[in-house]
Amino acid sequence: MEAKLPENLPAHLGIIMDGNGRWAKKRGLPRSAGHAAGAANFKKLTRYCASIGIRYLTVYAFSTENWARPAEEVSALLVLFRQYLEEALRDFREDDIVVRFIGDTSAFPKKLQELIAETWEVSKDRKGMVLNIAMNYGGRAELVHAFQALARQVKEGALSPEEITEGLISGSLYTAGQPDPDLIIRPSGEHRTSNFLLWQSAYAEYVIMDILWPDFTPDDLNAALWEYANRSRRFGGV
Repeated sequence: MEAKLPENLPAHLGIIMDGNGRWAKKRGLPRSAGHAAGAANFKKLTRYCASIGIRYLTVYAFSTENWARPAEEVSALLVLFRQYLEEALRDFREDDIVVRFIGDTSAFPKKLQELIAETWEVSKDRKGMVLNIAMNYGGRAELVHAFQALARQVKEGALSPEEITEGLISGSLYTAGQPDPDLIIRPSGEHRTSNFLLWQSAYAEYVIMDILWPDFTPDDLNAALWEYANRSRRFGGV
């Protein structure tokens, strides 16, 4: 029997996929095993979100700060990213999901960059859910990137400082043209934003769940969706 879902689903859902390392440690496994389990769960939850009508899904896969992790763990993550994209190109052709990448992907190895470009090219004309995979992403870095782009326009005389608005800043972000996230879910029980969608999440609802990401299920997602649906969103009003 299918679970009953609320009528007012978020148009844009963000997920901070957290807890892979702790999941592995609890089982006496290397951290890379936790990342592999988390990647498998990501595929399952992505397809589930598409099936229930989520229009935009943004997942936090690799932050600008993650480079500071042990080299062995970073290498394992890059291998996982490559495997995922190769599988997505092979197995996801029938999935009506547009796959985008937000963040500075130029820092990744050339082969991974080529797979990122190919995945985007293959999926860009699809009509279904938009999946944003945040890789080498940080909210502060994104804002610096946007402000620098606007500053260049000012320097070139195409824009005056007085013309810079919230709309122009939003249009200079990686998520330009997309609605801001309505709901951001953070499994693992941590109570922080971790530099994720800082500008876009100004009025997002947060749901923190004490479940490590590899254990996060569609039922857990449904529970978060109901919690979101039962909140009163006033956007600063009464």
